[in-house]
Amino acid sequence: MSQLDQIMTSEAVAIESRPASVMTRVLAMLIDYLFYGLVVILVFVAASPLLENLNQAQGTTLIVIATASIMVIIPTAVETFTRGRSLGKLVTGTRVVRDDGGPISFRHAITRWSVAPIELFISFGMVAFIVAMLSPRSKRLGDLLAGTYVARIRGVEEYEYPLLMPPELAAWAENADMRSLPDKVSMYARKYLARTSTLSPETRQRLALLLAAELEKYVQPAPPQGTHPERFIAAVLVERRDREYKAALAKRESEASELAALAARAR
Repeated sequence: MSQLDQIMTSEAVAIESRPASVMTRVLAMLIDYLFYGLVVILVFVAASPLLENLNQAQGTTLIVIATASIMVIIPTAVETFTRGRSLGKLVTGTRVVRDDGGPISFRHAITRWSVAPIELFISFGMVAFIVAMLSPRSKRLGDLLAGTYVARIRGVEEYEYPLLMPPELAAWAENADMRSLPDKVSMYARKYLARTSTLSPETRQRLALLLAAELEKYVQPAPPQGTHPERFIAAVLVERRDREYKAALAKRESEASELAALAARAR
């Protein structure tokens, strides 16, 4: 994976989201544990014929396993396989992400839930609630240890504003040699320009410089000295769009002429 892929992947969620509130997190967690508890109960009911012959030690072991499953094992597995989603988070439109906005892995999930027995169950959720209330991103203790937070990903709209050629770069772009851009690079650049208003100044500047450096590989000569990277990105995208549109029109006209010529010969 290139540096561009790594940066854009890690920023993708952060661009589109904001930290979820404490009460939203509480609601999601209640939904999750009601669901996990129901699953465990159904499993016990289905397996009840096999459980009747268990002795006391075996029954105690089974209860411990069931409790650990509800507290740690099931939530960890769900968040690992869904990359930070769960039933409660689907309902509330949230997702667990890394501090840099990227998707979580098994390491993050197991770290988050390894402290759940203490902060959620033994303390009846008071530790998690107090820590989340004091955290700028509503993080509970598990999030602080794992380097994660719960982000809102619903209700964030992305507007594709029309791309316009910066006037000061029009002459340069018209005469520049621009190769076709890889689809991924073009997509990253368009999404970046559509979301600049949602980015922090540091992230916006970092991504602008990275994307401009990537686009410069496909453009000769370089833009005029002192060109702002965002205006350079816009100029390249607009010029490539216009050139591709003109090429498509020319191809269509050529094909129409060929069809007309063939039709005339057939007569």
